[in-house]
Amino acid sequence: MLGNLPRLITAGFAAALLCAAAMADEITVIKAGSVFDSQTGKVIRDAVIVVEHDKITAVGGSGTQIPEGAQVIDLSSSFVLPGVMDMHTHIVSNLDNYFFAGYFQSPHRATIGGVVNAEKTLLAGFTTIRNVGASDYADVALRNAINDGEIPGPRMAVSGPSLGITGGHCDNNSLNASFEERSDGVADGPWEVRTKVRKNVKYGSDLIKFCATGGVFSKGTKVGMTQYTLEEMQAIVDESHTHGRKVAAHAHGNEGIKRAIVAGVDSVEHASFLDREAVQMGIDRGTFFALDIYNTEYTLEMGEANGVPEENINKEREVGTTQRQSFTLAVKMGAKVVYATDSGVYPHGDNGKQFARAVRFGMTPTQALMSATSLTAELLGWEDSVGEIAPGMYADIIAVHGDPLDDISEMEDVDFVMKGGIVYKNK
Repeated sequence: MLGNLPRLITAGFAAALLCAAAMADEITVIKAGSVFDSQTGKVIRDAVIVVEHDKITAVGGSGTQIPEGAQVIDLSSSFVLPGVMDMHTHIVSNLDNYFFAGYFQSPHRATIGGVVNAEKTLLAGFTTIRNVGASDYADVALRNAINDGEIPGPRMAVSGPSLGITGGHCDNNSLNASFEERSDGVADGPWEVRTKVRKNVKYGSDLIKFCATGGVFSKGTKVGMTQYTLEEMQAIVDESHTHGRKVAAHAHGNEGIKRAIVAGVDSVEHASFLDREAVQMGIDRGTFFALDIYNTEYTLEMGEANGVPEENINKEREVGTTQRQSFTLAVKMGAKVVYATDSGVYPHGDNGKQFARAVRFGMTPTQALMSATSLTAELLGWEDSVGEIAPGMYADIIAVHGDPLDDISEMEDVDFVMKGGIVYKNK
């Protein structure tokens, strides 16, 4: 899927553009003090990474011969690792933090916000993201602009409009009936959901996302209430997999989670009210769990100031603690728990703050880093392209000054970002 992606060239400033263009035609050698092996969790000391164009061509020890004329980047005092990945983002959004901004601003403002947010996300070290929900295929347009070198941003796998039942989470329910408000992805019944899947495929979605239960930020839905029937979920999954698209299911409630797993989804998003049976079902079927365990803090601290209704803040209070307990349970039982933050609920660019919460609630630092590199690549099906520093992989490389295995909060302040062989940040 990634093999034909054009190399991204930095946009924004003429000087940076010229630098990036020149660098793309050279061999670059990175001298790394420590390199994280995302497959084994081990650390390689005093390594040399050779990059040609957008790919890594060699990884060796300090005695590796440096090609003549190569540009050398000295990260010998840094901890180097693959660009990290966030599997649950909403990058297309208004830059105004006001909860109801979308009702008062042109929808094109949200797309412009996506351009700004994409660069913030990349500079935070997240070189690949999965965007799960955007109206009017704005995330498809954003992905294409990044791939064509028009704007800077991470590699994106995008869902387009999320599928949901009438009046449920993934529909718009704030206005009265006279406005006839309805989200792009609303579909009821097995054949209607198949039609929506086909439409999303037609207009360029990489994956399909649907809402299996109520949610925190919708009006009038109960967080744990199951929405789609098993028959409808099976139709979504079958149609999506027929077209080679993976499926992400928004699901807080335990019954909805189990129903989605039985239907064959590839990942369960949020997974707030897990029990042992649900986790084991996911383990047995190879289902990934994408739990966002940082954004509760932001919502409870800033929600009122941002105009979030009390109904939604109360639902966040209901979910937050339980979701973190579910995260701990899933990690302890050995489920595939990937790094997923629900960015957009909190400010973009702060994606790295969840690493510390992942460690606090059950992961080792090594597990946390692997959850955002090799494991996320597996979920995407992009294992041959991203998530590892190895020959043949895209040169998506980041670095931090300290050792995140000793202090995982180092991941909140990334010093160096390279994507596709182009340096976007080196402070």
